[in-house]
Amino acid sequence: MNAKIEISMKNQFHKPVLLLTLLFAQLFSYSAAFIHEHVNRAAVLSLPMSLKTFFYNHLDFITEESTIPDVRKYMFNDKGESARHFIDAENFGTIELLPGSMAEIQAKYDEVFLQKNGILPWYVQDLMTKLTKAFKEKRKTEILLLASDLAHYITDLNLPLHTCINYDGQLTDQKGIHSFWEAQIPELFGMNYNYNTGEPRQIEDVQKEILHTLSVSNRLSDTLLLKEKELSQNMFRDRIFQIDAGGLIRKNKFNQVVHTVDYARLYSANIHGMVEKQIRAAISMTANFWYTAWVDAGMPDVNGLDPQELTKSKAEQLKQDLQLWKAGKLSGFQSENEF
Repeated sequence: MNAKIEISMKNQFHKPVLLLTLLFAQLFSYSAAFIHEHVNRAAVLSLPMSLKTFFYNHLDFITEESTIPDVRKYMFNDKGESARHFIDAENFGTIELLPGSMAEIQAKYDEVFLQKNGILPWYVQDLMTKLTKAFKEKRKTEILLLASDLAHYITDLNLPLHTCINYDGQLTDQKGIHSFWEAQIPELFGMNYNYNTGEPRQIEDVQKEILHTLSVSNRLSDTLLLKEKELSQNMFRDRIFQIDAGGLIRKNKFNQVVHTVDYARLYSANIHGMVEKQIRAAISMTANFWYTAWVDAGMPDVNGLDPQELTKSKAEQLKQDLQLWKAGKLSGFQSENEF
């Protein structure tokens, strides 16, 4: 079969399947799609050209696949999926002393404890090992799937409320802060964020980097909760939340409370742009881990995994996207708003 025809047929098959799956994801739960899609897309553009060309050929897939782990959790009700997205770090003790591998953590704690308290950092480590192996064996489909999935969990690790017990403010009368922080705020202000984090670097100690990121995120969870509590305690309800005609707090399609734009802006200023900073940290870490997996695999030539026709067809658009990315901007897609 002609290469161009084959590419076209594959695109015609994969795109509807992905779009249908993502549609169902929207029906089932909140998923911070804006953050995940922007992280994956920006990470691709930050890669060195030896990797960027291959990843850019599949940019739409990598962008759309960024939310598939949430689809597995909500739409397919995958019982093993939920624990991969979080860790209640307080229940594990000192973060710096945590075991580094999945095997070690499973030897220390039983399955019931881990499913309840999360396995996020160890799942990141597992995926990193698998991605390195896929690069080494030059297995195209596995590289793309594993890289996209890895980016999702790395992003979760950089989102503070995925690393603490009080993940939605439910313990401090701040319920709804999770979606406020991870969906409404970036949807409101994300178009002004800077998505250029520079070129990636090789990570010498992946395990140490994961635990360091966890430690930083966990500390930030205390800060963002405290700042919101301080800001809201002397405000009337209608300054904090949007109120409907019946006098009730408005809710979005996922039954999450909707804050006012003014309150979102004020809170963002009070936490000194923490949302943007953590998105940038997730982009940088994702690119670093992709790059490190490739280097550790011996820096294989992955550009030959695609037909030359595909690479040529993407070349001009890549130049345009890189120009925008250098200015901190992304283009060519639109995340579906949750608020």
